[in-house]
Amino acid sequence: MSEQVLIDIAVFFFGTIIGSFLNVCIVRLPKSESIVRPRSHCTVCKKTIPWHDNIPLFSYLILGGRCRFCRSKYSFRYFLVEFLTGMVFLGFFRYYGLTAVTLAYWVMLSCFIIATFVDFEHRIIPDEVSVGGMCVGFILSCLIPGLHQISENALAVGQLSMRIIVVACLLVHLLDFWAHKRKPDQEDKVLFFIIIMLLALQWGCAFLLARINPAEKIFPYIRSADASLIGLLFGGGMIYAMGLIGDVIFRKESMGGGDVKLMALMGAFLGWKVAFLTFFIAPFFGAVYGVAEKIRTKDSAIAYGPFLVLGCLLSMFLGDQIITWVLGQYGIYNPSL
Repeated sequence: MSEQVLIDIAVFFFGTIIGSFLNVCIVRLPKSESIVRPRSHCTVCKKTIPWHDNIPLFSYLILGGRCRFCRSKYSFRYFLVEFLTGMVFLGFFRYYGLTAVTLAYWVMLSCFIIATFVDFEHRIIPDEVSVGGMCVGFILSCLIPGLHQISENALAVGQLSMRIIVVACLLVHLLDFWAHKRKPDQEDKVLFFIIIMLLALQWGCAFLLARINPAEKIFPYIRSADASLIGLLFGGGMIYAMGLIGDVIFRKESMGGGDVKLMALMGAFLGWKVAFLTFFIAPFFGAVYGVAEKIRTKDSAIAYGPFLVLGCLLSMFLGDQIITWVLGQYGIYNPSL
């Protein structure tokens, strides 16, 4: 057996171990329970699961997906999450190698997996995942400049677009307060404060970038932090703006706050360009699923987070090809020239 195969097996098994922990998060976070204590236990007989019955994948297969003590059946989701996490960790490792960027992407993927399964089951995305994830994405961007490889022109376009979107959303809110003659509540005040602080932080990064020599060692770190903040505000702002428009058209809440924060997370890790493409790709998959659910359950509301995740992953790997194809359809871009 070659060394590469052994490494691949090790990475896959490491992913399944992380997947086992993600299962705990998927079950407990929606219930506001601790993900540390108590130890893993059967939800029926409440007995603690011994370590040898908690080995990723193997224990599920050996026990036939049942509790050793009361023989109650476990959800197949436990096996699926462990296997899926192992596969995506391995896939990203093979594509990017074992680098700091890969480790950051593994963190992001873990957030995606939790958000996807929780949203499908409960139609919520826990703040511990979305808000915590966007904070971690920004911190990792400050430490790993390789997360944001973007040209100066693209960064400038993203900055301008982000500021237009954010200011437009704030103005719409102010107009809403004026039209309905109401004062901002505590939640509104916290939201405004956070947005203003993030804008101030991004302005600070832009100010430093304009005055620091690009040859300085600190320059790429500040630039990566700047790109992360732009992506965070752009991603969250775009889908928030779409939600405001939907609220006016449908006269009810059309976009959950969890989706807004999930898009902000994506922007923090991947930048504004991936967030932009995700914004347009996700609705295609969401619409197909929504029509099927409408026929099946007569309910028009869907879990949108999983389709944002799908759109994000497609944008990461196929973004350039998708943009080239779309522009080619309108004669804007011809790869043969």
